[in-house]
Order: sequence, then C-alpha cells, then structure tokens
Amino acid sequence: MKIDTSAFGSYDIRGVYPETINENLAYRIGRTFPLLVAAKKVVVGNDIRKSGPALKQALCQGLTDAGCHVIDIGQCGTEMIYFATFFLETDGGIMITASHNPKEYNGMKFVQKGACPIGNSTGLCELKKLVEGKLPEKSIYTGRIEAYDITEEYVQHILSYVDVEKLKPLKIVVNPGNGAAGPILEVMEKYLPFNFVKLAMDPDGNFPNGVPNPLLPDKREMTIKAVCKFQADIGIAWDGDFDRCFIFDEKGTFIDGYYIVGFLAQEFLQKNPGATIVCDPRVNWNTIDIVKKNGGVPVVCKSGHTHIKKKMRDVDAIYGGEMSAHHYFRDFAYCDSGMIPWLLIMELLSQAPGVCVSELFRERMEMYPISGEINNKVNDPEAVLKHVEDKYGSMGEVSKIDGISVEFENWRFNLRKSNTESLIRLNVETYRDRELLQEKTAELLMLIRNDG
Repeated sequence: MKIDTSAFGSYDIRGVYPETINENLAYRIGRTFPLLVAAKKVVVGNDIRKSGPALKQALCQGLTDAGCHVIDIGQCGTEMIYFATFFLETDGGIMITASHNPKEYNGMKFVQKGACPIGNSTGLCELKKLVEGKLPEKSIYTGRIEAYDITEEYVQHILSYVDVEKLKPLKIVVNPGNGAAGPILEVMEKYLPFNFVKLAMDPDGNFPNGVPNPLLPDKREMTIKAVCKFQADIGIAWDGDFDRCFIFDEKGTFIDGYYIVGFLAQEFLQKNPGATIVCDPRVNWNTIDIVKKNGGVPVVCKSGHTHIKKKMRDVDAIYGGEMSAHHYFRDFAYCDSGMIPWLLIMELLSQAPGVCVSELFRERMEMYPISGEINNKVNDPEAVLKHVEDKYGSMGEVSKIDGISVEFENWRFNLRKSNTESLIRLNVETYRDRELLQEKTAELLMLIRNDG
C-alpha cells in the first residue's frame, strides 16, 4: 500500500487530519525516526488540537515498538519540546502541532540531540523515504512511555533570562488565543509582579475566538480592544503553539516583529559587547544599523528556522531574529521562543520609569518604514524573479541569500518565492521616506502582477 507523505514540507509535516496526516503515518514515523537519529530516548508532546492525543498515541506506539524510551511531556508549546530535548539530554524530540494553521490541520516538528532542527537538508527527506519504505523489524525490546511534567523546570529556565527582582507591577493584556500558552502563563504569574488582564486563556482546539495568528490583522482586534479598555501598559498575544509572541503598545498599536528584532539585538549587545547577531534578508537595515552602532557583528542568513539555527551555531551568535516574530537564543540551544522576548521587553520597561512601549519603538519605525510582507499569486515565480532582477539588478546592489534582494541608497527590497505555493513574497524598506516606500511598493507590485 502506498503511503501518503504529501504532508512532508521543507521544515516540518503539516496536513489535514485524517486525510494527509493520521495515525498510520504517525505510527510509521515512530517506527522510523529512531533510525534517522540513532535514538534510544525521545521526548514527545502535543499542542491543543483535538487530533493531537490520537496522533501522539500512534507515534508513541511506533517509537516503543522500535525500542525507544519515550518521555511524554503532555500538552505543551513547541519550545517546551526544544527545552526538554536539551534539558533531559534525549536523542530527539517530536512536537505534534500545526502552529497557526486552521483547526482541521495537524503536523509534527522534529529535533535531534541538542535540539538541533531536522529539515529537508538535515534529515527530513531521509525520514520521508524511511516512512515510505518497508518498516524495519520490531525491536526485541519494547520501549516504555514515561509521563513527565517539565513545566516547572521550563518556567524557571525562561525566567532566568531576566532579573525578576527588578520587574515592576505593570499591567499586561495577555492573549494566548485559546492556544497552549494559557496554562504556562498561569504558572509564570506566580513568580511575576505583573497584573495580567487575561483573554482566551483556556486551551481549546476548536479555537472559539478564531485560529490564533496575530500576524493577520483581523486576529488582533480582541487584544487591541482590551489594551485600550483596561489602559494596559502593553498587550501580548501568541500563536497556537506559542513559539511566537506579538507585541501591542499602550495604545493598542501592533509593533511589527521586525522592530522587535532590532530591540532585542540591542539588549543582548549591551550585555554582551561584540556579540554576533543573525537576521534574515527580507528587511534588515534597521537591525544591521542597531547591531553596528552597538559594536556587534551582523550576519544575514536565509529565512526559516533550520537556516537561522544552523547559521547561529556556525557563527556562535548570541541572538537571531526574523521579521515573522521568530526569535532565537543561544542559551536556549539556539532555538526560538515566544516567552523570552516579551520578558526582555518587560525588563527594560521596568527599568525605564515613565517610558511607554510606543516610545521604545517610535524612532526606529520612523527611521526604517517597511511595506510589510505582500503575497502575490503568480503563474511562474522564477520568471517573475528574473524579470525583476533584469529591471533593477543593474541599478543597485544585488544579493541572493534568499530570493533576490536589491539595495539602493535610500531604499531596498526583497522578493522571494514560497516553498509550497505559486506565490511571490515582496518586502520593501526605505530610510526615513514613507512616500518613497509607497511609490516603490506600488511600482514593484505593478511589475509583479503584470508578469503574474
């Protein structure tokens, strides 16, 4: 029988349950994953999706039939699998999640020893082939499943990134969006002085308030209204598996993740002079400017968590960030966290009495305005990329780290194709010129759409 592996992507597995991801696929992954990473001990967990427990049961059956000792940390966020993998020194970790996809989806993310990511170039293609092939014989030793609550160890590790004693009783709107962050925030609250205004705290795989993905403007309204209504100092929202957090200032204005990257880079460089910071090429002038002014070394890397994590390890970067609100930390095994960033912001706010969130970011937002990522459906992405390069490449400085980036004296753009769809993604950035930003964005969109 042919096994449907269409859910395998570039960085993880995602599909509709039970059509393209189901118990049969989960079992086969369990049987073959130990071969990929020579695993004897694997940590597993799931987010709040309804299909998670059934998929995890099948996955664990496959792992134990392969002779693995399975540590099940239960319902959790993706970064808790990262943490458990390096903290408990397991040979690998598997998180059952579909992040911000609709509720009918589910998927898996994989890491090996040390929480190193597994993507297409680091083993995911091999895993796919193993799953499609004949399963190996069952182990003569059946592995065991151990339930382990790692919440307290995880929370204490996350809190170690800030000086809790210096935090002030600021008012924070917290919105997990009925995702996995709610229970963790309840535990963290015991150790923090903050006044939490809580929204959508109960984990619910039916997503009664909509799928939590605050990158989409229509998913921000609840947080914005609450910040204004309760006159909060800041609003914070998370996606379903809380590996990303999203910041709103005291007026309810959404702060683009790009500016958070620069902010966190500065914070780390002030504590670690001369450190290396990794960023992605979609928009980066603000980050590079901040890193250089603070004596750091900026390194630009292709976007995507497997690329960023590898580059950070290669150059021993203390921090890396993407405009998509993924933030990576060396002391977190170079993994991304949706809990560490907001704590660092709160630490600075606590040490700057009278300063509000909007003041932390206003100057940089005015200095380097951005278009935001604009997706365009096209018939032939490669042809569009070539046409744009032919038109602009000779006039500016070209980079092909990720798609094509072209830089001019006071503006730049990045154009790249989607890994999974016939889409072209455009980002434009200028230096202190919103009018030029609008002009060049419209100009590029006209060229792309005429080609598409």
